[in-house]
Amino acid sequence: MGVPSSGDFCVQRRVLVQSGLDELGRRRTRTPQPLDQRVKDRLRCSVPRLKQMVLGCVPVLSWLPQYSIKENAVGDVVSGLSVGIMHLPQGMAYALLASLAPVFGLYTSFYPVLIYFIFGTSRHISIGTFAVVSIMVGSVTEKFGPDSLFMVMNGTNGTGLVDAAARDAYRVQIASAVTAVVGVLQILFGLVRFGFVVTYLSEPLVRGYTTAVALQVLLSQLKYVVGVDPKRYTGPLSQIYTLIDLCSLLPKTNIATLVVSLVALFVLILVKELNACYRKKIPLPIPIELIVLIVATIVSYFAQLEVKYEVDVVGMIPSGLKAPQVPDGNLFVKVVGDAFAIVIVAYAISISISKTMALKHGYTVDSNQELIALGLSNVFGAFFQCYCVTASLSRSLVQESTGGKTQVAGVVSSIIVLITVLKIGSLFAELPKAILATIVFVNLKGMFKQFHDIPTLWRSNKVDLMIWLVTWVATLLLNLDVGLAVAVVFAMLTVIFRIQLPRYSILGHVPGTELYVDTDTYEEAKQIPGITIFRSSATICYTNAEMYLDALQKMSGINIVTLLTEKKRLENKLKRQQEKEKKKAKKAAKKQKVVPMDEVPPRGSPTNAAECVNGRVNGRVNHAYQDAAEVSDSAKDTYVEDDDDSSKEEADVESVTHQCRTHSVILDLSTTSFVDTVTAKTLSNIFKDFGEIDVCVYLAGCQVCIVQQLKRAGVFSESILLNNLFVTVHDAVLHTLETKALKDSSQHRAGLYRVRMDDVVDGGGEGQRMYG
Repeated sequence: MGVPSSGDFCVQRRVLVQSGLDELGRRRTRTPQPLDQRVKDRLRCSVPRLKQMVLGCVPVLSWLPQYSIKENAVGDVVSGLSVGIMHLPQGMAYALLASLAPVFGLYTSFYPVLIYFIFGTSRHISIGTFAVVSIMVGSVTEKFGPDSLFMVMNGTNGTGLVDAAARDAYRVQIASAVTAVVGVLQILFGLVRFGFVVTYLSEPLVRGYTTAVALQVLLSQLKYVVGVDPKRYTGPLSQIYTLIDLCSLLPKTNIATLVVSLVALFVLILVKELNACYRKKIPLPIPIELIVLIVATIVSYFAQLEVKYEVDVVGMIPSGLKAPQVPDGNLFVKVVGDAFAIVIVAYAISISISKTMALKHGYTVDSNQELIALGLSNVFGAFFQCYCVTASLSRSLVQESTGGKTQVAGVVSSIIVLITVLKIGSLFAELPKAILATIVFVNLKGMFKQFHDIPTLWRSNKVDLMIWLVTWVATLLLNLDVGLAVAVVFAMLTVIFRIQLPRYSILGHVPGTELYVDTDTYEEAKQIPGITIFRSSATICYTNAEMYLDALQKMSGINIVTLLTEKKRLENKLKRQQEKEKKKAKKAAKKQKVVPMDEVPPRGSPTNAAECVNGRVNGRVNHAYQDAAEVSDSAKDTYVEDDDDSSKEEADVESVTHQCRTHSVILDLSTTSFVDTVTAKTLSNIFKDFGEIDVCVYLAGCQVCIVQQLKRAGVFSESILLNNLFVTVHDAVLHTLETKALKDSSQHRAGLYRVRMDDVVDGGGEGQRMYG
């Protein structure tokens, strides 16, 4: 059978309840395995399973043996050279953000890249230093290693000086400890399959957070651009205090430093724009950052900018690699809180870039293995005095755009960094720090473009706009970790509010179709008389179950409490009336027994039957019979009146159940994704309460998992689940209309039968009167 073409279609089938669908679709029955069997299956070892597990843990073994030199080597080498050239200036520049010496940025661009090559699953991302993570590490190093801890008194003039060597060494220990804790947490999260945590960081949250961090990076680097030395502030509002201090120090700006910064900034922006405009015409982007780095170092060396103009330079960069050193375990407990925030942010940035590249090139990325790969890179790097790494968007784009196909490009880039550390690094001793700051500024351009999200979100989704703004303000005013926590909590609250305040709607039928849509949205949607079709836009759960019931009553016009209260009042009134009638009947019967026996005519007296009726005996008034007759007449009148009242009360009780014109309610549960105990009890109460006022309730559009959860809840009987649960709203409507028609027909036949019986009875009475 081919695929039907678009156009009109016609389907003829019987009305399906859920059990009918199970029968028609031949639902599969699955018998769950015993727990011991499942444990044995999980622990069973075989060669294919062992091979799969090894290849999953060490992904390089799955693709490196099949590496095609002919197809991939050229692209990977060219890409690795380009990325390696970018690693040099960015590594040294971002190390300043972490409050470390530039050489530690080069270390961070070397060791972790090799580890990710072995354990990573993305082919195109560039692991290493990144501005956001660097500033987060810098906030930790400055918090636990402030300048005030290393103040020494100058014996000459009695002023305090900072022991920069001791301070920098201690900050390296702090950075290594943070990196080790971050790595361990990432490995643990990867092993327990915690990669889904990144889904709680929505795109507006991440973009707002990185934009705020970009502003913090900008503020932290302004001191290098203008050549001043403001105080270091930590804690809430530290960025505000830093900005105020910078403004107060602007009159002391080093003009030479400012000129160097402006010239470098102009050249970098100009050439980067040219690279962007002509990226399709030039095979490789111009490595302007490296060129500016080299030229600035040469100019600084020959012009003696540090000696003559007091321009702050990088200083001596040690050559060679350092021996591994175990991180200080005493610092682990202090930094674990800050490390957790870095884990989340670093992983969110890396996995978002990885999945973007994988989607573009048609392969998959294992999110949990990515956590483990980042964790191993950080743990290994911590022993070599590296700080936390993640993927860099700018370098990843260069690696992908210059023809990189695999992580071999990362190995090539790490070789470039290794050569620099071993032989060339010492030549950058005269490099002005202002050049590194301008490189940071230019690379933040993409993050500052995220301010365009504000008008876009204003037009598309104001809730996401609120998340973006709250994240941005909280991160900018508070610490990076506290700001992230506030942002996550606020984002979760918006989800809760959206679930708690869904849109409720009454559905109407679109003529000529089986479609049921919101009557407020579609003019042609007409509500079926006597049937209320109700739907919620969100899952019914404990947070909104009560509001769901209130909205159902309000929009259907059926106030359960009022109707049940009125029905109960009338039932109680009828009950009291019946009890009153019984008392009067007993009293009348008691009075009839009071007649004196000596005044009663003998049985068979000819006047007994006739005259006793009128209370007379032999022409005389018999007062005993007269009283009895009066009592009997009054009782008779009372009975007639009470019978009328009783029938009236019964009619009122019955009319309560028909005060609303709705005879059936259909609950569309197609949007419900799970059922908790509160939801099950709410639905059960709806069935019970509406049933008491003779309104039938049906469920429609339930997923199979919802049906199973309703059965397991044990709230509904099997008959309700079988007879009141329909596959679609249209099935429920057809069943309701058919049931109503049959009920009305049976009532009509019963009415005709009663009329005919009354005619027979009345006719018989007339005949008896005529012929009796």
